[in-house]
Amino acid sequence: MTTLCPLCSARKPKRFCPALDRQICAVCCGTKRLTEISCPPTCAYLSSARAHPAAVVQRRQERDFGFLLPLLAELSEAQYRLLVFLQGITLEHSASALPPLLDSDLADAASTVAATLETAGKGIIYQHQAASLPAQRLATAIEAALQRLAAAAGSRRHAVERDAVVALRQLARAAGEAGQALRDDEPPVFLKLLARMVASQEASRAGLRESEEPSGDKAAPRLVIPG
Repeated sequence: MTTLCPLCSARKPKRFCPALDRQICAVCCGTKRLTEISCPPTCAYLSSARAHPAAVVQRRQERDFGFLLPLLAELSEAQYRLLVFLQGITLEHSASALPPLLDSDLADAASTVAATLETAGKGIIYQHQAASLPAQRLATAIEAALQRLAAAAGSRRHAVERDAVVALRQLARAAGEAGQALRDDEPPVFLKLLARMVASQEASRAGLRESEEPSGDKAAPRLVIPG
């Protein structure tokens, strides 16, 4: 009987994964690294990938950026920063969400919060509700985070809320369109894309931090990594 990869059940396992303590296939190793698999820094395949990204990973990154860039191009700098902030809140919430979040939940939650802010901007206090319970839970988390951000903005509160509406609408749009644009990906397509982007950024930052380590008696120049 042929043993198959425990992650995909489709290919032969040829790489030992120290995080899972078992053999997995090369494709799952390359595509699930740091997203679905918590790779230890000592993993030889992780170190090699940082130095020489596999072609399949590069193609996926190019495709991800090809989908995201047109959406980002429509945003101002302030709106882009808010979008990144909202993505972080979404990933933090989705990590422990039960049942697991779907892209449709994210689209619904983002649209719901945007509608509430738009209504408030007209001087009407009305709390819009998402269609599903998972979406409403995410909407509540997003609203709480934005309220803290707006309160800290002081006199710029209304400007922050207006920019947040734009960022929320783009987030909802991306979550709604990802499944069709990246139809070969596993669902939830957009949430997995966000996880890949964050993992890629963290891996790049880790690589930069490693390059900052002093060699011998002479320390290497320190690099400033933008936040």
